[in-house]
Amino acid sequence: MITIREATADDAKALLDIYAPYVTDTAVTFEYDVPTTDDFRQRITHVRQRYPYLVAEDCGRIVGYAYASPFKERAAYQWAVETSIYVNGGCHHHGIGRRLHEALEERLLRQGILNMNACISYIETPDEYLNHDSIKFHERMGYTLVAHFHLCGKKFGRWYDMVWMEKLIAPHT
Repeated sequence: MITIREATADDAKALLDIYAPYVTDTAVTFEYDVPTTDDFRQRITHVRQRYPYLVAEDCGRIVGYAYASPFKERAAYQWAVETSIYVNGGCHHHGIGRRLHEALEERLLRQGILNMNACISYIETPDEYLNHDSIKFHERMGYTLVAHFHLCGKKFGRWYDMVWMEKLIAPHT
């Protein structure tokens, strides 16, 4: 039974355990070094000052997390966020990402957010570090491709593109 709840700083170690393989084994994130648990705790605390930070639990075990962060810091961007979702490697394709995204979107709507944006690593032909699963997930969640930046991130000795996808979640009045 998957439950969604607000993350706390005490979840840092469990969330870092999910995130670390994305850093060390994939080009999903362009981060090179795994953060410390204290760094991760500070990230959670910082995000929660302004935006939702959610965890998915299965029988009390954290299996994924999602959060929003500023799209840009200037005031005119206050209705747009960047979203991030990470699911435990052994739990992909079980609906956890969808449940996290739906809960995040609901909370962001209540907060007055209008645009959800996702920055996604991309490579034309999938390799051992990156596939197209994130793009496909965001398409299923209603996002559209709005930007494609070429050869802008280098990891594992090769260059990757970055795409931005966007979902408008409320009318812009």
